[in-house]
Amino acid sequence: MSNIPETGRTPRVKVRMVVIQVLVFSLLLTLGGRLWYLQIRNGQEYTQEADKNHVQQVVQPAVRGSVVDDRGVPLADNETRLVVSASRTELLKQPDDGKAVLTRLAGVLGMKPADAVDKVRLCDAKTPRPCWNGSPYQPIPITDKATTQQALQIMEQREDFPGITAEPTAVRSYPGPVGVNAAQVLGYLGPVTDKEVAASEKTDNPLLRSDNVGRAGLESEYDQQLRGKSGVTRYEVDNLGRVIGKAGATPAQPGSNLVTSIDSRVQAITEKELAAAMKGLRQQYDPVSHKNFKADSGAAVVMDVHTGRVIAMASNPTYNPNVWTGGISSAEYNNLTNKKSNYPLLNRATQGESAPGSTFKVISTSAAINAGYNPNGGYPCTSSMTVGGRVFKNFEGENYGDINIAKALEVSCDTVFYDLAYDQWKKDGGINAKHPKDWFFKTAHAFGLGKKTGIDLPNEVSGRVPDRQWKQSYWDANKAVWCKDGKKSGSYVQQIEFENCKDGYQVRPGDSLNYAIGQGDTLLTPIQEAVMYSAIANGGTMYQPSIGKAVISADGKKVTPIKPKVSGHLPDTRKTISYINKALEGVVTSGTAAWQFGGWPQDKIALHAKTGTAEVAGKQSTGWLATYTKDYAVIMTISQGGTGSGAAGPAVRKIYESMYGIGADGKINPKAGILPKPVSALPKIQSDGSIEAPSLKPYKMPQKKDPVDPNASASPGTSTAPTASQPPAGTGDAGGGTSQVAGAELPALVRRD
Repeated sequence: MSNIPETGRTPRVKVRMVVIQVLVFSLLLTLGGRLWYLQIRNGQEYTQEADKNHVQQVVQPAVRGSVVDDRGVPLADNETRLVVSASRTELLKQPDDGKAVLTRLAGVLGMKPADAVDKVRLCDAKTPRPCWNGSPYQPIPITDKATTQQALQIMEQREDFPGITAEPTAVRSYPGPVGVNAAQVLGYLGPVTDKEVAASEKTDNPLLRSDNVGRAGLESEYDQQLRGKSGVTRYEVDNLGRVIGKAGATPAQPGSNLVTSIDSRVQAITEKELAAAMKGLRQQYDPVSHKNFKADSGAAVVMDVHTGRVIAMASNPTYNPNVWTGGISSAEYNNLTNKKSNYPLLNRATQGESAPGSTFKVISTSAAINAGYNPNGGYPCTSSMTVGGRVFKNFEGENYGDINIAKALEVSCDTVFYDLAYDQWKKDGGINAKHPKDWFFKTAHAFGLGKKTGIDLPNEVSGRVPDRQWKQSYWDANKAVWCKDGKKSGSYVQQIEFENCKDGYQVRPGDSLNYAIGQGDTLLTPIQEAVMYSAIANGGTMYQPSIGKAVISADGKKVTPIKPKVSGHLPDTRKTISYINKALEGVVTSGTAAWQFGGWPQDKIALHAKTGTAEVAGKQSTGWLATYTKDYAVIMTISQGGTGSGAAGPAVRKIYESMYGIGADGKINPKAGILPKPVSALPKIQSDGSIEAPSLKPYKMPQKKDPVDPNASASPGTSTAPTASQPPAGTGDAGGGTSQVAGAELPALVRRD
């Protein structure tokens, strides 16, 4: 008799069946749970994601707002051009990654094939410019200068140019009215990066991958207002990518317009005169270096003294801002960023630091008076002064006898300021000062130096006031190098390093002397000097400098003024400011600048000035000229251009003459002046929101002979320009002097970092 059950199944088989049933049930339960999660719990989210797979977005870029001058003349605008673009995604589908297509395209456009290929490669830390810094899925512009014939050839032969498009597109342009450049003021645009897109997602105006954003100047500072919001049209497509309907659209919102305080006519004159001055200096012989002046860079600022608004700002060397439009070539990019071209992207007015030379003496005057020194006392203006075994000379060895501080400003006597600074240094305790008053350092800070002015331009630098705190931190950072390289009997630099190794953290007597005349480690920018001298002109109020004047919506209905902001007040009484004013007027009538301003209508338009010549170790001197009237301050500086009055005097005079309408005979014709008074009103806004712009004609300067230095002479083989960079003997404007170490004559402790 068998023991097998009637079912024919053993107990082991039964167990296996149960296990299988449990597994099947578990799998069904898991699948059901997953389906519930996908279809019910997160069903809406996945439905939306699925819909996106069948929705394609087409972006309509917003029209970027214009940047206009104080009268409504466009400085940065938009124009329609034929833009040839390449789809990187389509090119990568080609066997050779699209190189053959780009080579054919370059032939049509008259480009080098390598330039076309470079434009579609993606930027990273190792890839040199040019490259594409935007989204890899966005059409990449190859050129915005295509002709109609080129565009037709490309579009009619689509089989030869897969992934290439040619269509009219609004692009940024910088029209340059009356020859205006203003590249460093206006800036330029560049494609947005993925990082910037991600950072903007939570803002009220998120960036799209197709956007261009401001990369420098006003384009960067006011990018949010100028950019507007791009429009997006969403199309429904099938699995084959064919459009089957429209899913919705968000219209583009044009950007607002920016009205600036820049006057295009004054800007053009300022740029022209700065460039002409530098060109002329390169034809002149420098009797100090025995070479022609290099005049390698310069800057000029014209400011409304009552508001701090910038009327003109020039920087040289410069460049054409239109080179960035539609993508920049490798040759153009290299030219803008290499040492040989002296970095034209740099705005020397806000980013160029240098020792101010004798233009700093107004601060030393303020410090001395506030410290209790009698401004009308007699101070010896000797040819030199010896401190600590070192000789500090007056420029050209002038000796005026005992004079007051005003006269010392007028003739720029170094030794008077040496004496004042040295005496105060001793009162403060000398090397071992414990509770110093530090009038000279504190006054510089009170004048707004050592910090940014806050101008509405990016990447401004702060300059430097080499006070005790800075000396200590600088010594801490450099003492190891100084102690390693310094030599007691080595070169001039090695001797300085040897001295600094031991006690470079201390404010030594030589530091105080050099500081008092704007030498040593003191650094200023032209915009800082413009603020400083404007404050002296208006009675003591310092304004935060500005270029933006108002933001106006595209329809003209919303006007947001940008009002002047007070940033501080000079640490002087009205009596002291009046005293300084009178002294600076004397600079023009009988002092260091008088030889350049003969015949000036001083009784009608009182002009004030301070000249400065900063000595720089290993280089030719940097010339400064700071001037102002009741309306304007004009500051100009030229690196390696010699004395301030000689380098900048004629150029500054012509700027004033063009603004006020001063003729060759010295008579004033306000109707002939391009800006006899600062413009306070905004330009007229039309009913459609556009800004009315007047017609412009190039301004013609009155013909006039420039003063010539009777003592200037050219070395053999050099030419002499109409004006000499060195003033006649006895009218020195230098802020330097020389020193004596171990019997060898050396430049004073001057350094430019």
